[in-house]
Amino acid sequence: MANFNRNFSKAKKQTYNHRSYHSMQEAGYAIYLDQLLKEKKIKSWKPQVKIELFGENGSHICNYYIDFMVEHSDGKIEYIEVKGFATAIWRLKWKLFNDKFGKDNNIKITLEKV
Repeated sequence: MANFNRNFSKAKKQTYNHRSYHSMQEAGYAIYLDQLLKEKKIKSWKPQVKIELFGENGSHICNYYIDFMVEHSDGKIEYIEVKGFATAIWRLKWKLFNDKFGKDNNIKITLEKV
């Protein structure tokens, strides 16, 4: 049986502001978002937001945890994924996520490749 919990990358968990992040790059992005918040360039942000993904007929397929959700001052929402190594399961969930939100003009989806 496949072990889907293996760590395929060399990323090491990092802690910032009493929260654990999956990598140094992800923690660095949290620092960047805090700076934008301090400068009032964004309204708010949340880490590790759970997104439920459903199939065409409404059945629950899986949960996807996006790295960051940012609320901009104009009310628009941006979902941000900071990604180093892309596994096959992540690529599938990413496609489902984009299918759910990709056509919504009030939502921006950003993939930060590191």
